[in-house]
Amino acid sequence: VLFAIKMVAWYLTQSVAIYTDALESIVNVVAGFLGLYSVWLAAQPRDFNHPYGHGKVEYLSASIEGALIIIAGLLIIIESIKRIFHPQAIQQLDWGLVLILITALVNAGYGIYAKKKGKEHHSVAIIASGKHLLTDTYSTFGIIVGLLLMRITQILWLDVAMALASSILILYTGYKVLRTSLAGIM
Repeated sequence: VLFAIKMVAWYLTQSVAIYTDALESIVNVVAGFLGLYSVWLAAQPRDFNHPYGHGKVEYLSASIEGALIIIAGLLIIIESIKRIFHPQAIQQLDWGLVLILITALVNAGYGIYAKKKGKEHHSVAIIASGKHLLTDTYSTFGIIVGLLLMRITQILWLDVAMALASSILILYTGYKVLRTSLAGIM
């Protein structure tokens, strides 16, 4: 639902920053399903093929999530660079900002909740998902601030600048999630 809302916001505004935020949400959806499956699998009792249980699958899931986050960050950079050479006017910014603000608040709530529950249950996959949602929240808030500044100053390249800044935060988070999960596997 949040991905759909972000796509509507992008369609209304044609903002590359909002578009990149929506692209990053695709990773949220994929990672959410992957994390859910890994938590379910990790809870399975040990068996003949897995005499120590299935707990390490959460680290594998978090590693995949970290890699997907990095890929999303790289795709955002590519899209931003394209927009530098092919700029587009921003439209209906008010509605777009309201829509992505709603998604940021929902992601913040779920991110905090997921990190708390992940720590309670010692689940690397749930903690990684919570961190990912909070990073999505921070980048969305950054995009909102950048677009508001763009609206006030009429400096159109701020849209691309916010998308690039957001991608750096996303890449850093992907790196941290990937590093933590690989350390757990080792």
